[in-house]
Amino acid sequence: MTEHGQRIVTLPGGRRVSLAWAGMTDVGKRRELNEDAFVALPPVFAVADGMGGHSAGEVASAAVAHRLTKATEGAEILTVDGLVDALRMAVADMIDTAEEGELGMGTTVTGVVLTADEGEGRVAVFNIGDSRVYRLQEGELVQVTEDHSIVQELIRAGAISPEEAEFHPNSNMITRAVGPSDDPVPDVELFPIETGARWLVCSDGLTKELTDHGIWYFLTEGATPVDAAELLLRAALDNGGRDNVSVIVLDIAAVDEAADEGVEQPAS
Repeated sequence: MTEHGQRIVTLPGGRRVSLAWAGMTDVGKRRELNEDAFVALPPVFAVADGMGGHSAGEVASAAVAHRLTKATEGAEILTVDGLVDALRMAVADMIDTAEEGELGMGTTVTGVVLTADEGEGRVAVFNIGDSRVYRLQEGELVQVTEDHSIVQELIRAGAISPEEAEFHPNSNMITRAVGPSDDPVPDVELFPIETGARWLVCSDGLTKELTDHGIWYFLTEGATPVDAAELLLRAALDNGGRDNVSVIVLDIAAVDEAADEGVEQPAS
């Protein structure tokens, strides 16, 4: 599944920015089902990685993607409260549709949304789980989100090194998820909208297969979001594709006031 598009949007405060994006997902080489889902439609760019056995993970991630997609309708921005409301409605959907034994379902959700703070447009990075957001700015790659996982807690406590975490037996165990057992309030961090920023949102199917240096290389190698997303996805599959892989690449640029105001709708 692939989605891509371009759009010029006007943010609170009157600033106009140009967005270009691409989102892709693949089942990988070892899974029968793709339990990942993504939303790539302004103002929301998010990846959900489901879990819970059988088709339950697919149901959970699809519920989150559906509610986040609904939240984009007619919206230039999404408030943090609106984001939380959408996630809470997704949990309600999970409970309504869950079959016996599936109430342990859940999903990660990670992404960026265009929002406002003190009357100015901002990028809000949000996270529940171990999918990730990275920012590439002036050639420097930064992991913006922090995993909600057992191994991340061990790293924070100094019990293991980041290198040891990759091979830890509990490397797949997360400590927070969107599901019936938790109130889905994500970690949120606000960033200024900086021209030239390239954002990556991805499931752990990518970060299991690529180091940060590899991610940096393919993000910088791809001239467009479509190019970069294709390079990242292909590299993850070529390196083993042990899990479902989902990536969204989003470019944000300031718009000259004299620029054409035409809008190109997203393609799929």
